[in-house]
Amino acid sequence: MKIIKSYLLIFIAILLGIITGFLHFEFILKTAETIAALFMNFLKFIASPIVFLAIFSTLLGMPSFGEMKTLGRKIFTYTILTTVIAATIALILYIIINPSNNQILSSFDWDHSQIEQNSYISFFLNIVPSNVIKAFLENNVIGIAFISFFLGIAALKIPEENRLVLSNFFSSFFKLILKATEFIVLLMPLGIWAFITLLVSEARQNSNEFKNIILYLSVILGANFLQGLVVIPLLLKSKGISPLKTAKGSIRALILAFFSKSSNATLPVTLHCAEKHLNIKPRLANFSLPLCTVINMNGCAAFILTTVIFVSQMNGVLFNIWDYCLWIILSTIAAIGNAGVPMGCFFLSSTFLVAMGVPLKIMGIILPFYTFLDMVETTLNVWSDIAVTAIIDKKLK
Repeated sequence: MKIIKSYLLIFIAILLGIITGFLHFEFILKTAETIAALFMNFLKFIASPIVFLAIFSTLLGMPSFGEMKTLGRKIFTYTILTTVIAATIALILYIIINPSNNQILSSFDWDHSQIEQNSYISFFLNIVPSNVIKAFLENNVIGIAFISFFLGIAALKIPEENRLVLSNFFSSFFKLILKATEFIVLLMPLGIWAFITLLVSEARQNSNEFKNIILYLSVILGANFLQGLVVIPLLLKSKGISPLKTAKGSIRALILAFFSKSSNATLPVTLHCAEKHLNIKPRLANFSLPLCTVINMNGCAAFILTTVIFVSQMNGVLFNIWDYCLWIILSTIAAIGNAGVPMGCFFLSSTFLVAMGVPLKIMGIILPFYTFLDMVETTLNVWSDIAVTAIIDKKLK
């Protein structure tokens, strides 16, 4: 009954948001902006500590380094697999639909090494933060994850009595933070109303049609829907897990991911859904989900690959078949290095294009549509995180 009531409140919030967004009253929009900003601030405020405490406290509770290595290998394998599949689906759809109407498989002399080098350097520089406090202040999730792993592995080597003291303290602190996240679940309808109001209002103001990028949008959305509605459910089904039950149990996290456009900010609710509704072991959920939030970016990989190729071809840059294969790798690496924040994929794509010397004018045309794309991509990312964690949980059981 309690779950039905919460879903009803979310549905009412969506309806009210549509109505108030269409009304476009200045006072209501200002109120929605304030609530949305406060809601996102609260999510961001709690996301970084959760990433650190979830991974670190879980490592402290592990009996050996071997268990951590086994879990990490399973998570990394499935996240890389799903991200590569997402990028590959996007490329296949792009070649079939051909949104740029350019000659496919024509060669062009562009600097592969420069793009590849920039991608790797940017990724590895973000992994190791120069300052511990700065990593938390800048919400550098990759850096925070590195710190938690670094300290967690070191803690496995200290005497048992010292590790037990650390484990009790950080586990208790983590439970305190998780208790605080219950406020997010209670405030979700209010936050969703604010997000919907602003979204509808923005859609009213930017209603111009851009026919030249409709096909481009269909590639990205098609790739995301195929990945989320076909590939991931089939992967779950192949492991003996019900996709429908998994989706039903994680619906709150998926809704928040859609409206917040941030997999990091959604993490508290994702953890709540995994433990309370999907019965995933807390130790696994606390280790897998924060790690997946950092490295498992299916939607981002599809967006980066499609956007870079589309904008490049619209500016006269053509690729051969090996270039396309290279972009599967590069978009996967870039997606893994993405921060999991709103517009992260957009900025990464722009960085690639700048490195290639491609003008960014078309990115300005894409920008009005990016809000919706970002919502779909973030939902896919969180759905994939939950699926990977559920699969590993089933394997362990």
